[in-house]
Amino acid sequence: MKINVLYKFVGGPWGGGNQFLKSLKKFFTNNGCYVENPRDADVILFNSHHELLPTLKLKRRYPEKIFIHRVDGPVFYIRGSDLGIDRIIFDVNQYIADGTIFQSKWSQNKSYELWMKRNNFETIIMNASDPDIFYPLENKRLQKEEKIKLIATSWAPNIRKGFDIYKFLDENLDFNEYEMTFVGRSPIKFEQIQYIPPQPSERLAEILRAHDIFIIASKNDPCSNALIEALHCGLPAVARNDGGHPEIVGEAGELFKDERDVLDAIEKVAQNYEYYQNKIKLPTMEDIGKKYYEFADRIYQDYLSGRYRPKEVNKMELMKMKTRVFKWKVVSKIEMGKRLLREKQL
Repeated sequence: MKINVLYKFVGGPWGGGNQFLKSLKKFFTNNGCYVENPRDADVILFNSHHELLPTLKLKRRYPEKIFIHRVDGPVFYIRGSDLGIDRIIFDVNQYIADGTIFQSKWSQNKSYELWMKRNNFETIIMNASDPDIFYPLENKRLQKEEKIKLIATSWAPNIRKGFDIYKFLDENLDFNEYEMTFVGRSPIKFEQIQYIPPQPSERLAEILRAHDIFIIASKNDPCSNALIEALHCGLPAVARNDGGHPEIVGEAGELFKDERDVLDAIEKVAQNYEYYQNKIKLPTMEDIGKKYYEFADRIYQDYLSGRYRPKEVNKMELMKMKTRVFKWKVVSKIEMGKRLLREKQL
């Protein structure tokens, strides 16, 4: 069975989905089951709302191929808007996708709450990071004579990515005992927290390993790649009790609700560092890649045996979906232009 990942990959620092899919593609390639051309694939994996127009075109051209949808979000919960694109994602999933992969139980439940229909084949598979890049230091311990080093990262400058908490820490963290770094793009200017702009994965991993505790305060985050990368680098986490964070952290950190308990959570992890560090247990990229392959292969084998027939979509239905996607892309570009203009004016 051969797989193609239908996604426009971006080099250098970028969002979590891009980074995970690059690692997944690397796994498929190393295991001899990846093909660059969708024409040569038995299974086409497409991602959330990305590349929906090419996906619809390929479905029309190759109706016999298996299409698997890696669902993100819902976008409405992540951005606080864009319910329209969730509706499109759900319809494409219903009419095009033979299988659906959710990144967390939270994401699956929230999608159902917004009336997403169940698919023929569904599974939940967490993300993982590239083990050649994100790995822990051996025998890492807190240095008692030094300040405890906290770090947060975010590619997106959306305020819902936790910047209310990062601003609170900038103003209220005891910087005699702690120091904190933020890596990524921020909508606010820090006074005490050291700011580092977005970095390539290799450099980001080095920065993570130079710190002690990872802070993540994003809201409605289905499966944070930033959190997974930090845990794979050996950092216990202090995470907002929201989205998919509890599923990822497990016992390897402490959860908090808001400004009222975040400092206590940080203190608790700092005082019991080795305990939380030893509780870091995440699936590897090898584990996750195998789960993706096995899920795709289960559908493909059912197709070969005649137990399953790929979804059929007529030309009129495809045209309607293409029109909806095209309109959404136009509106999104206009809104993005307005947002960039506002940012320049600030």
